[in-house]
Amino acid sequence: MRGIKTLTILATLMAGSLILTPEAPAQTEEGQVRAQGKVINRGKGDEGPQRRLLKGPKDPREAMRSLVQNISKFTRRYNRNFLVVAQNPLGLVVKTDLDDPTAQLPARTFNQAIDGILQEGVWYGVPEIGKPVTKARNTKALELLNLAKQSALPVFVVDYVGTAKQAYEVLDKANKKGFVAAPAFARGQALNSLPKVPRRPYRENAKSVIGLKDVRNFFMLPDSTAFGRQDEFALKVHETNYDAVIVDVQHGRSPLSKRAVETLKYKKSGAKRLVLASMNVGVTGSYRYYWKDGWGEGSPAWVDSPYPGQPDSYYAQYWNPEWQQILTGNTNSYVYGIIAQGFDGVVLEGLDVYHFFEGDIEADPL
Repeated sequence: MRGIKTLTILATLMAGSLILTPEAPAQTEEGQVRAQGKVINRGKGDEGPQRRLLKGPKDPREAMRSLVQNISKFTRRYNRNFLVVAQNPLGLVVKTDLDDPTAQLPARTFNQAIDGILQEGVWYGVPEIGKPVTKARNTKALELLNLAKQSALPVFVVDYVGTAKQAYEVLDKANKKGFVAAPAFARGQALNSLPKVPRRPYRENAKSVIGLKDVRNFFMLPDSTAFGRQDEFALKVHETNYDAVIVDVQHGRSPLSKRAVETLKYKKSGAKRLVLASMNVGVTGSYRYYWKDGWGEGSPAWVDSPYPGQPDSYYAQYWNPEWQQILTGNTNSYVYGIIAQGFDGVVLEGLDVYHFFEGDIEADPL
């Protein structure tokens, strides 16, 4: 019976898509086009790039907040202890004070909907691995992360370093700020092995971890296929004492089984750890389980421009109801599959794509 139940859950996860009908192309309110994140004014006789014209929400940031809040509300219907962590959300955790445009205040509803923050590149690694971030980025990041902590949100940081010295520097600085750090020597799909520096988890903790506030160390693993089979991967992680791990839902072409997730939940000491699944709400791709033959840029309508640096990936129009139904709101949805597989929570990636739809891609956005 247990095997049948597991197969049923996997079938639910793999079936989590809808038949979508493309919408007609829409022009922006000001007759502009956006190409690779840049808004280009169209003069008389200038047709601009040959691509679809976008018409997004009035407030792309508020639309992203709304999506995250809906995901949070949905997950807690099925598991009130399910954790929702926002990755790179610093432009969302605060709002401009209407009475004083120079002041920023906590976005209370959004902050109450999430359980923690994961921020990349506070000291190193954005845009280049092993290189310090700009002083402006560091200052702004620390300012906003401190505001988030005022909302009692645990803060986790991932810096992409080039040396062991940089890794220990990040661990020390983060600890002094009350953050939990996971320095990494690679990014994205290249991040496919257990941390080598330090050799043992920083501030190693043999006790069970109940919530995010108990976490002293963690690591991210976007690609687990280098470990071999699912059971080999789960057992390898089991032989560590990390308090939390963040993994992709899929192991190669298949989702991680419920049995693998359960194995991941236990440390070498026998104590429990948190296992979180990453889910990208702002970028979609042809390698995802829900992708259908014939889909591509503009079809369905919510599949937007190609995402830079990631082959077979596209910006997703995250406010589109059809895309949102793939992500959440029903028992065929992406996040429901994550709950059903036994994960303790979800890390929501792609929150910062609102920059693209604002037409304000900077060299170093936060």
